[in-house]
Amino acid sequence: MKKILVTGSSGYIGSSFVKMFENKHDFTTFSLLQNSIESIEFINTDVIVHCAALVHQKIQHSYEAYEKINIEYPLQLAKKAKDEGVKHFVFISTIAVYGENQEVLDENTPCEPSSFYGKSKLEAEKQLQKLSDESFCVSIVRIPMVYGKGAPGNIATLIKLIQMLPMLPFANIHNKRTFLYIDNLLCFIDLIIKKQQGGVFLLGDEGAISTSTFMKMIIEGVNKRTYLISIPFFQNLVQLLQPSLYNKLYTNLEVNSSHTKKITNFSTPYTTKQAIARMMQGSSR
Repeated sequence: MKKILVTGSSGYIGSSFVKMFENKHDFTTFSLLQNSIESIEFINTDVIVHCAALVHQKIQHSYEAYEKINIEYPLQLAKKAKDEGVKHFVFISTIAVYGENQEVLDENTPCEPSSFYGKSKLEAEKQLQKLSDESFCVSIVRIPMVYGKGAPGNIATLIKLIQMLPMLPFANIHNKRTFLYIDNLLCFIDLIIKKQQGGVFLLGDEGAISTSTFMKMIIEGVNKRTYLISIPFFQNLVQLLQPSLYNKLYTNLEVNSSHTKKITNFSTPYTTKQAIARMMQGSSR
């Protein structure tokens, strides 16, 4: 049993990790918004899993806000942890470090972040890696959009739309996108903690699917007669009015995590189809 401190434990990933492995590890939680880093006591703490972050917001924050929460906080936390004998720091990062102009991502893809969020997470990665040595293992996990029961944001909105509307204008979208099921992510985090394996990891579900296929799987899980249809000019309208939403719905974004899975000997426990079925049934490992 590891003694693990989780930051961002009220968020989706942090709370899900604690819930899944509460009988396997000894958890303590910490809120960067409610407490100071100086107040943390790392007594017998083996691992820190840092999930806290300022993510994309409807209201655009200044870069200084992202810098404080996404760079300064984890760096201060990691330095204090290292000084006090913690051996392993797991940093949950994002594929936003690669920017928005890449269609296929792997560990060798150049990082060219375009958003404040991506830029701040990449800088945090660089600073944390400088702390890595034989006494202090740093693991960086870059992830795409995470889905699962209770997932916030776009997934929650999509499920509500499917439940409310008999038709949605998302038929015949033939792009390829990689998603990440929450339980697949949590099992990976647990694995690298067990192995105390450091490095930069890129994780996604096995294979990439189209937005239309992803929606059809959710519709099957909801068990409701919702039809996907095509509406002329709808795609152009979305691109004009909501370019960020357009990118998520219509463009390609494949995550090739074969190298990560090879060096860690990790296989995702659930396919996308199995994962969506579990999500709609409310299952959790």
